[in-house]
Amino acid sequence: MHTGTRFHRDLVRLRRTLHRIPELGLRLPRTQEAVLDALDGTGLELRTGEGLSSVTAVLRGSRPGPAVLLRADMDALPITEEGEGPFVSQHPGAMHACGHDMHTAMLVGAARLLREADPAGSVVFMFQPGEEGAGGAELMVREGVLEAAGERPVAAYALHVVASMLPSGLFVSRPGVVLGASDTMRLAFTGAGGHSAMPHTARSPVHAACAAANAVHTAVDAAVDPFDPVVATVTAVHAGEADNAVPARAEVTLSLRSYSAQARGRMCEAIERTARGIASAHGVEVEAGTDRGYPVTRNDPQETAFAAATVREVFGEDRYARLPRPLPASEDFAHVLDEVPGAYLSLGACPAGRDPATAAPNHSAGARFDEGVLSDGARLYAELALRRLT
Repeated sequence: MHTGTRFHRDLVRLRRTLHRIPELGLRLPRTQEAVLDALDGTGLELRTGEGLSSVTAVLRGSRPGPAVLLRADMDALPITEEGEGPFVSQHPGAMHACGHDMHTAMLVGAARLLREADPAGSVVFMFQPGEEGAGGAELMVREGVLEAAGERPVAAYALHVVASMLPSGLFVSRPGVVLGASDTMRLAFTGAGGHSAMPHTARSPVHAACAAANAVHTAVDAAVDPFDPVVATVTAVHAGEADNAVPARAEVTLSLRSYSAQARGRMCEAIERTARGIASAHGVEVEAGTDRGYPVTRNDPQETAFAAATVREVFGEDRYARLPRPLPASEDFAHVLDEVPGAYLSLGACPAGRDPATAAPNHSAGARFDEGVLSDGARLYAELALRRLT
């Protein structure tokens, strides 16, 4: 499967086009248009989403066979990009700080490679908006992406670049749990407002909110198996406006991460129980609500072994490493892997001359990615599909 200089230049050009026009959430009209333009003339069956700016493309080989799905996410983050250059974000407050522009260019490249390779069966290319919290993968599943080829895929694969931690060009993954679940919990404490000079005439929710924020870790540690880890992080505390008034309401927001359904449930129960006890002790009320985020991302062991073998055969033994433990991030590709066996891999894309240990990470305003891995990412996508359909 040939990926020459011209092929690589085309991917760089597309990636930079996308990097200039980052869009957020489920509505990505300019991004969608750029993808459709890039796929024009490939002969793929193209379909756009109804409730989101997705693109589903289907390549049908000349020989019969099953279907394989390849996913790339397309949305950006609400971050203002740092630095200058010829292709920095033209949209203040939006940036491709997680490398989704890289993924999109790679998947377009894979479509071109697979069109020439003519696989047996079909390949579904899933260009997905709304990975950064908007649940785009679940919406695409509801809109029928898994049935786009006429039958469900026998396997699904996704690839994600990493700006730090890994050396450029190294692919990593692991069987089983590879990414955690993410949830957001909000604790709303309600008391009675009053004058700050007479706090005894009010019922301040501020003290309860602060106590709850400080008690989270103790409550979770006492309730969850230490060998089934969780992460509970207080990310916001809001209360009051005037410096001489006791507010009637205080809110605490927590970001929760877990790696099993049991730990996920026990963590939420422990925090809510602790918050209720603290509220009662302070003479205020509390309401707890949890916004369920993405579930645990689980790799199929056989598909992960197949993906690892493919990396080693195509790129060399030193280009793949098994992760010793799951990563703490979360991914809505989990919704696809809950339906179809597959694998999620990460690819180091730390720019040359930067130390992966200190380079700006994904989701930071200074994140930078090595465009040199674009061709390898496209080729791996294509090789996974082609070999799985052989």
